[in-house]
Amino acid sequence: MGIDELKVLVLGGGGREHALVHELAKSPHVDAIQVAPGNGGTAGEPRTINISLDIEDPRAVADYVEDNDITFVVVGPEAPLVAGVADAVRKVGIPVFGPDQLAAQLEGSKQFSKDFMARNDIPTAAYHVFESDERDEAIACLDEMGAPVVIKADGLAAGKGVTVATTIEQARDAIDDSFNGRFGEAGDKVVIEECLAGPECSVICFVDGATVVAMAPSQDHKRVGDGDTGPNTGGMGVYSPVPLVSDATYQEMVGIMQQVADALVAEDIPYRGVLYGGFMLTKDGPQVLEFNVRFGDPETQVLLPRLSSDVAEVLYATAEGRLREIELDWDDLDGVSVVMASGGYPASCETGFPITGIEDAQTIDGVTVYHAGTTRDEQGVAHTCGGRVLNVTALAPTFEEAMRRAYDAVDRIHFDGAFTRRDIGLKALIDKDT
Repeated sequence: MGIDELKVLVLGGGGREHALVHELAKSPHVDAIQVAPGNGGTAGEPRTINISLDIEDPRAVADYVEDNDITFVVVGPEAPLVAGVADAVRKVGIPVFGPDQLAAQLEGSKQFSKDFMARNDIPTAAYHVFESDERDEAIACLDEMGAPVVIKADGLAAGKGVTVATTIEQARDAIDDSFNGRFGEAGDKVVIEECLAGPECSVICFVDGATVVAMAPSQDHKRVGDGDTGPNTGGMGVYSPVPLVSDATYQEMVGIMQQVADALVAEDIPYRGVLYGGFMLTKDGPQVLEFNVRFGDPETQVLLPRLSSDVAEVLYATAEGRLREIELDWDDLDGVSVVMASGGYPASCETGFPITGIEDAQTIDGVTVYHAGTTRDEQGVAHTCGGRVLNVTALAPTFEEAMRRAYDAVDRIHFDGAFTRRDIGLKALIDKDT
């Protein structure tokens, strides 16, 4: 089978995966899509079914691909990539969108990422690494560095392993939380990092060896509360493009991503997938805060709707090593995506509540509702089953109108305990006026 007869397996079950499936289902090249595990939204997409599969078991995924005539695999979240799923599927001869296990350590290990950047002169914050039996040394390092300071659990922590500590006491607590098992094995090692100052911005790129094709910049909102207050989350909303990013600054960030791709090639680390560069725009220029080896969530939910190119063509070309043939086409629209979360998130929260109003919300021009933490009962009614439940995305000619449409849609959707930030996109308005 070729590009015109793709039978796609998408791994993951969040809002990012619904956005990917939504776009793949539009492509004339895609015959059928299976999603593991999927969610209440993916189940409703054309030619799409949800399946049960252990997506972090490389052998299980590779066997399923072979037994079910899958012709293309798209890996959504980071954990399967870190586990080596892409390696296993490539070994059975099926194209995969997503990097191999070694390259996935750019996200899977903060130390690996920082050491890689240090070796290759990638601009980033100064750092120190300590293991759990080196608590005293870590505390001494804190006392020398002072606050503010950033504490990062080394491994995967669902986007919640980073603490920007404004006091030494907060930093000590973050180190103790990590070493005392809050993040499991992911916290057995911590990175203590210089706290950079400036606005944050992300540039997500398709990468195929040394070929880099950048997407539009976006700006996530990590803190749970309005005005960037409260604890970090997986992301409470996002907008794109980013008015504060000049063409020169954008090109500088893309240049850094090209430098990263060239360094991967030089170190013989194959990369075919998407690479997310999280940047701090400091007074000395952009510096890398982190890498993700997959599409951002919720960034995907605002970027893909703005991308007018055929997503299946882009992903498949990347997986096959033909990214140099691709040019991305963008709609000239502003986008805002607002996360609707369960009460209590990012801590423990009650779920299982029915959701109403999604269909009504999507009657608003330019609005798409992506499911994240949802499931459907036998009658087809969507229920909450996670912390981040829905992504309400609106496109419009201006940010003012995109925000109005997004929050109009949010106000039409209801489930017990639902809450949102009410300031997603406000920074874009302020930056456009300055």
